[in-house]
Formats: sequence, structure tokens, C-alpha cells
Amino acid sequence: MELSSIMASQLRSLQSTVQMSVLNQSLQLNTSAAAEMLASLPKDASIAHPHKGAAIDVKV
Repeated sequence: MELSSIMASQLRSLQSTVQMSVLNQSLQLNTSAAAEMLASLPKDASIAHPHKGAAIDVKV
């Protein structure tokens, strides 16, 4: 193999590794943000359902 071919192959491998690393960090940040948002939700069950028990006008 030529040196330029070996270097091109190594560059593709490095680019793939960096891309996977960036995606992994992004996923980790999104996961931690979602977990933090869920933890900040109120713990009581007195939250009203947006539609349940509401009057609905129906014309037939």
C-alpha cells in the first residue's frame, strides 16, 4: 500500500471516531437534561387532566 492510501484510511478512521465521540457526548447531554427535567416535575398527583371532565358540545 502507498503511504497516502494508509494515511487516508487512518484519517477516515479518525473522522469516524471523532464523529462517534461528538454524537455520544450530545446524547449524554440530552439524556442528563431530560433526567433533570423529569426530576424537577412536581411529585403530587393533583395535576388535572387537560380534557378529562370537561364539557363537550356535540351537534348531530
